[in-house]
Amino acid sequence: MTPDRNLPQLLADGKHWFDTALAAAMADAGERPITLGQQNVFAHMPPDGTTVSDLARRMNVARQSAHQAVHALIGMGLLEQIPDPASARRRTIVMTAEGRRVHRLARTLIARLEDELGRRLGPSSLTTLRRILESPWGPAAPDTDAATPPP
Repeated sequence: MTPDRNLPQLLADGKHWFDTALAAAMADAGERPITLGQQNVFAHMPPDGTTVSDLARRMNVARQSAHQAVHALIGMGLLEQIPDPASARRRTIVMTAEGRRVHRLARTLIARLEDELGRRLGPSSLTTLRRILESPWGPAAPDTDAATPPP
């Protein structure tokens, strides 16, 4: 590890480790590969479903990116569109039974990967890492109103 690596780079490396390990574990389990964007859909999908627009907001991506990932997953039989009970003009995206099965498997494999990381780093280091990452970090951008003196 070089000392000039900043925290965002180190966090990205950790995310890459999990993404790569999860893809390999899913392949070992005989599952079809999905893209990181498609994984992101599953990571942000609420249990009762959502619209593509809401999903894009949750994922912090453009609506078109979410739409593309969702429709690829629909084509794979992992998601489906159903009429939105609140609006005849909207469609709700939900997991199919197969999508729920794959999602459960991924969650199980992620837990195993966390266990493996705990063995590699040591249980107390993993506990500390989790505690730090779960701590509130505050807003990403400073409150501009607080920085501006009152008139």
